[in-house]
Amino acid sequence: MWATAASAQQPPVLMAKPDAQAVPPKTWIDQTTGHRVVRISDQPGSSSNYFNVNSYTPDGRWMAYSSPAGIMALDLKTWRSKLIVPGRVSLQFVGHRTGTVYYLTALEQTQGHDANAAFVPGAKPRQPQAERGPRAIMGYDIASGKSRRIADLQPGYSIATINADETLFAGARNTGDGPGAGVNPGSVMASRDPAAELGPNGEKLTYAEGREVQINRRLMQRIPMEIFTIDIRTGAKKTITASTDWLNHLQFSPTDPNVLLYCHEGNWHVVDRLWLVRVDRPDTPRLLHTRTMNMEIAGHEWWSKDGKTVWYDLQTPRGEDFWVAGYEVATGKRRWYHLDRNAWGVHFNSSPDGSLFASDGGDPEMAAHAPDGKYIQLLRPRAIPDVAGIHAANSADLITPGAFDAERLVDLRNHDYRSEPNASFTPDGKWLVFRSNMWGPGHVYAVEVAKPR
Repeated sequence: MWATAASAQQPPVLMAKPDAQAVPPKTWIDQTTGHRVVRISDQPGSSSNYFNVNSYTPDGRWMAYSSPAGIMALDLKTWRSKLIVPGRVSLQFVGHRTGTVYYLTALEQTQGHDANAAFVPGAKPRQPQAERGPRAIMGYDIASGKSRRIADLQPGYSIATINADETLFAGARNTGDGPGAGVNPGSVMASRDPAAELGPNGEKLTYAEGREVQINRRLMQRIPMEIFTIDIRTGAKKTITASTDWLNHLQFSPTDPNVLLYCHEGNWHVVDRLWLVRVDRPDTPRLLHTRTMNMEIAGHEWWSKDGKTVWYDLQTPRGEDFWVAGYEVATGKRRWYHLDRNAWGVHFNSSPDGSLFASDGGDPEMAAHAPDGKYIQLLRPRAIPDVAGIHAANSADLITPGAFDAERLVDLRNHDYRSEPNASFTPDGKWLVFRSNMWGPGHVYAVEVAKPR
């Protein structure tokens, strides 16, 4: 659709500037980068999914996203959206096998720190939720236009992911009767603006530093938790692992229905974050990355589309040296891509074929302290070969190094990063979808990877 429209009339060349009263343009050429950007959503306050949550049907035809009216489906052939589930519901994810759009019959926080949160530009303030009542997990079939009831969630339970063959849900929950009982497991359980937090000597903190304080306060409570699965056919629940670590960011493998990735949430320089566990048999969770340096951090992990690699943000140490690191699940082999401070992003992602990566940027307060990093960026991996073809005897056992060459796609210098963009590639790898308040109200956008001819 956009290629046809472009041939008839060239989109204007613009730079996004916040204006809460104006309707953002439907399409434009980014003045800074020369790339085409389109606005997907029509309603202010719309939002795409968290960066590592699947939003796309397996045939590549549809993408689900959230709006104040309910759940929307974007036709990726026509770039037109339609309302599929109206009302106060929470989009969860799209099934890898059937393309079912799964959602909850309640409006609540989903994956990601800024989802439905207070203190995010354009969001309505929400207080930390008390214990949640029963909710239903529903499944919407785009072909038939009908929803069906999948399972009921007891108070205190929430789901975060579905496995590759859509037979199991997995979630985490707080199991104790004390603080946090029944609260969303990803919540930092704080009602004040992070920017209002104070340092140990009463000094004023930045928003990012204040979030670290709130995250640490939640971590130190050592609330008893468990990770569980729900059998979609029978409704049977099973505990996979339990601890007083802060269990979060559950992601089933997109290809192996019995492998689950999860994290120990908290301040990244304090926790061993990345873990894998099997759910089909008793299993000891496997730590994927061991820190060897004080202030080394690893996190914001995601699966490659083929399920072979777990990728993550790695900094050695935090704020100084930047990598996107990959762990090959079957072999334990590692590959690290180095990148510049200004190419760092709050989240990274990879294209379906694994040939490209993306960064959603960050402001100067964030971990990289990038002076000029507020952009959606395309990252092209480049191998670093052995010198003159001379190989170390143990080279196969070492980390395989590489580097990223970055290209800026969208200028987000007028975006407020308290709302994180969460970029994801479309199934054909030709567009990156993200959320932004760069024009003022929050909307869902997409940028074309290739420049217009």
